[in-house]
Amino acid sequence: MIAKTTTTTHLAQMLAQARAATDALFGMVRPGAFHDRPVPERHRTIFYFGHLEAFDWNLVSHAAGVPSFHPEFDHLFAFGIDPEPGQSPQDRRSDWPERAEVQQYNLRVRQAIDDLSNQVSEQVLSVAFEHRLMHAETFAYLLHHLTTTQKDIPPVEPCPTSPTPVHTVIEIPGGAVTLGQRRAHLGGQYQFGWDNEFDGHEVSVPAFAMSKYKVTNREYLEFVRAGAKPPHFWTWYEDRWRWRGMLGEAPLPLDCPVYVTQEEACAFAAWTGKRLPTEAEFHRAAYGTVHGEEERSYPWGDDQPDIRRGNFDGNRWDPIPVTATPLGDSAFGISQLVGNGWEWTSTVFQPFPGFQPFSFYPGYSARFFDGKHYVLKGASSRTDARLLRRSFRNWFRPNYPYVYAGFRCVEN
Repeated sequence: MIAKTTTTTHLAQMLAQARAATDALFGMVRPGAFHDRPVPERHRTIFYFGHLEAFDWNLVSHAAGVPSFHPEFDHLFAFGIDPEPGQSPQDRRSDWPERAEVQQYNLRVRQAIDDLSNQVSEQVLSVAFEHRLMHAETFAYLLHHLTTTQKDIPPVEPCPTSPTPVHTVIEIPGGAVTLGQRRAHLGGQYQFGWDNEFDGHEVSVPAFAMSKYKVTNREYLEFVRAGAKPPHFWTWYEDRWRWRGMLGEAPLPLDCPVYVTQEEACAFAAWTGKRLPTEAEFHRAAYGTVHGEEERSYPWGDDQPDIRRGNFDGNRWDPIPVTATPLGDSAFGISQLVGNGWEWTSTVFQPFPGFQPFSFYPGYSARFFDGKHYVLKGASSRTDARLLRRSFRNWFRPNYPYVYAGFRCVEN
């Protein structure tokens, strides 16, 4: 048995809070929609209802050496899917259990995990906790694509009024950045990072220029008028483009960031004679300093995240104007590098030097080191504040249209 520590107790409490958050999300799905598939390339909603508990149970029971009480569900709900372009799952509704059966499984799993929490490492509990936080966000993408008759979404305050952005390009001087976390710097204090965040290493970044703001719907509209395909989150109605928001269709928010695929972002950048930033360039713009002081924890400095700094932590469903949170600007004056939409980079998702997979979860990152996924940095409106750490990396296929992701352009 592993001795219970203050950190272990704290992580168990945090896991309980995360469960309450995901319970609230599933509570927004009307009962008749649990066996629907809101996104063609992903599982039915019922899978995600069982996946979070099955993932936790498979992880914790293996670490604690405890036998399964429901092997069928442990396997059925074990893994999500990431199909190749043009492929989609072929399962039928009858392949899945009823919601009530999954609910019973979930409750039993939670009780068993709570009883075993002092028998597993802090790292295992952290994986369970952060995995749930990430799924709270990705499940929001699925909620977004349920119809208004399939879900009950509580309203939020109206989008803040902000000045219209003026296209501005800011020069970023060259400098060194640290990608990832350094194992040697963790010392005796517990600090979690996913396997792809290690090992931290320094990279030299030449000077470049970056757009102050994310590309907006207004800017992308000109690209569409020039013949480009409209983004997934747009819809044509009564001779104008509209926004497909969480609460239904609305007038296209011209000064909010456009959500696009990585392929679409690259095409727009090329159309303007620019390109997407690399992961290292994003880091330089977001966390670097003008006079070469130590890199910041967040773009705005080392203060903890709050709603004045950006659109993150689940406070809103949809994006806000790109000029709405100047208190979150980086040292170089770049806006919203964290929050209001992940940002695509041109960097293929690959391991850092010294990468070591988790012994208890070896496939977490490694199975995506296939040259077919690209790194995203920053955060969306639904990203939990605990995932805003500088070293955190997100990744998706370049043609995946459902993620809350935008971009900005750079030039040399």
